[in-house]
Amino acid sequence: MNPLTGIYGAATALRNTLYDRGALSSRRLQQPVVSVGNLSAGGSGKTPFVIALGELLQARGIRFDVLSRGYRRKTRGVLVVEPDGSAADFGDEPLLIARRLGVPVIVGESRYQAGQVAEQKFQPQLHILDDGFQHRSLARDFDIVLVTASDFDDRLLPSGRLREPLSSLTRADAVVLPAGLAVDPALTQKPIWRINRELVLPNLPAAPVVFCGIARPEQFFAQIRAAGIAPAKQVTFRDHHPYPKSDIDRLQAMRNKLGASGFLTTEKDAVNLGSLQVNLEPLAVAQLKLTLEDPTAVVNAILARIAKRKLRS
Repeated sequence: MNPLTGIYGAATALRNTLYDRGALSSRRLQQPVVSVGNLSAGGSGKTPFVIALGELLQARGIRFDVLSRGYRRKTRGVLVVEPDGSAADFGDEPLLIARRLGVPVIVGESRYQAGQVAEQKFQPQLHILDDGFQHRSLARDFDIVLVTASDFDDRLLPSGRLREPLSSLTRADAVVLPAGLAVDPALTQKPIWRINRELVLPNLPAAPVVFCGIARPEQFFAQIRAAGIAPAKQVTFRDHHPYPKSDIDRLQAMRNKLGASGFLTTEKDAVNLGSLQVNLEPLAVAQLKLTLEDPTAVVNAILARIAKRKLRS
């Protein structure tokens, strides 16, 4: 095992202990916070889950915003995401959430400050905290943690992908698992919610060049092949990859060499392509859709916990 893994694990355990004992404090916003997070470094479906949960809240008529760090944006401070803006300014995932849900999305290194801006500007009834499980400086009223099948056999960073051990699930209010994944209930000891993942594919060009810059590209490529698509080529970029013109030229040259009729990529990559999308026509964009089993019970559980904690305060 990488010796840095032991150092990382000790530092993570110490930090959590300091929060658990009150030596490090969490600040609370006026309105309740529902956190959506995970244990591993990317690829668990947090963004599609935030969108799915947001749609359920919208169906109930609940006003909410989304608070996010805005990972790898080039700006600083608290900003309200402009849906027609760029990933460089706001981050690819906050921009995707803003476009899909049409609700205020606020980015900031301090999600507490982002939440204050949201409450001043938009008067939400609750906040969704995106990628919030490790952001303990902001108090939350309901902690949702997405766990993948590979998390159960993984190691802490940097030997593996885990940001926290499985034992950290004791902090969660609900654990989200893929439908059909059999696990020992003793491993979570928390309510389990099940999700189904569906890749929604538009009309596709024949034998496309398939490319993506996401945390787990092998999952995307496997889903593409399972849908009966035979890619002319599979191209992988790093997660959250910003596409310069040189990448577009490379992809175009690849298409010409292989005789492919177009391209296929993910929603997040389409956001990162920005205005350069037009140079890759025809470009098909695959949408990952998550659906919760028993969604009514999910929303009821969140609202009931929030109401109970409000009574205590």
